[in-house]
Amino acid sequence: MNFSLGIKVLMVTICALLSALIGIGAGWMSHTPGARKRDAVLFGGGAFGGSLTLAVLVLAAIGVL
Repeated sequence: MNFSLGIKVLMVTICALLSALIGIGAGWMSHTPGARKRDAVLFGGGAFGGSLTLAVLVLAAIGVL
């Protein structure tokens, strides 16, 4: 597929926003009362990085990017 640069940037932005939501949800779900908050933040950051990498790789594999 031959998309313009604007569409490709839009797709990556959508992937980043969805990955941010996944990271926030993962961090929120991993937090336990009485535990340090930085552990939940690190877990959420890892989930964000992993989901963004996966989404971009899938888009690249199917030829969108």
